[in-house]
Amino acid sequence: MPPVSVGLIQMSCGPDPEKNFLKATGKIREAAAMGAQIICTQELFSSRYFCHIEDYENFYLAEPIPGPSTATLGELAASLQVVIIASIFEKRAQGLYHNTVVVLDADGKLLGKYRKMHIPDDPGYYEKFYFTPGDQGYRVFDTRYGKVGTLICWDQWFPEAARITSLMGAGLICYPTAIGWAREQDPSTNEEQFQAWQTIQQGHAIANGVHILAVNRVGEEAGMKFWGGSFIAGPFGKLLGEASRDQEEILVRKLDLGLTEHYRMHWPFLRDRRNDSYDPIRERFIDSPVQDAE
Repeated sequence: MPPVSVGLIQMSCGPDPEKNFLKATGKIREAAAMGAQIICTQELFSSRYFCHIEDYENFYLAEPIPGPSTATLGELAASLQVVIIASIFEKRAQGLYHNTVVVLDADGKLLGKYRKMHIPDDPGYYEKFYFTPGDQGYRVFDTRYGKVGTLICWDQWFPEAARITSLMGAGLICYPTAIGWAREQDPSTNEEQFQAWQTIQQGHAIANGVHILAVNRVGEEAGMKFWGGSFIAGPFGKLLGEASRDQEEILVRKLDLGLTEHYRMHWPFLRDRRNDSYDPIRERFIDSPVQDAE
């Protein structure tokens, strides 16, 4: 399997969606000029992160898929001969919306979409007001440059999502992300949260023997400081590249996707899985398990 170069677009967003979109497409061109073949945007890259508040006006930011953004991105992918993974606020029908990632192949074809499965609802992240949970399950896309799995932000914290996506054949998993700190939060808590975010995704890489791409935004929006730190982890968790915490950056690295086979042979977690014993994982919580008699 030949090496593949990936590009992560970490940027800040302003109030004008059209300007944000043009900024992102310009950075996609830059990443392609740097050699990137698979290019991933941050979550909801064409707008500010609007989920800090419940406001019906924000529904007008949504668009259909296929739609204007996928048409433009498809043309761009074809002209640059790159795969584009882009995060879009999807209007599926009147009153029905999803937080969605689309994958455009290097010939411009829309290969499909993944709808975010895990939807948070916390101060500053009121996503349940806007997004219906995904109903297509987990997805892997067979692109020109390899099999790509896509998950989105809050999905990062759930090992089940990474495991299933890996079992479906993903050679790498890309997580478009929008995560940050409340402005008044203390530095110690900030660092603890960042380390937890990075560490759990490195764990997904190790447990599944795949490359992980996490693409975050930067800048301050409505009292939230997005912490950037976009990174690439190898299939045994090693950091292969990490972006700034507070600056826009295009992170490009060449990856050897063939390393998945190497690590899975030497650390055969998939071989030794006891999937016959995992039925309890489907339960919300296991109350008062019965103990074997002595």
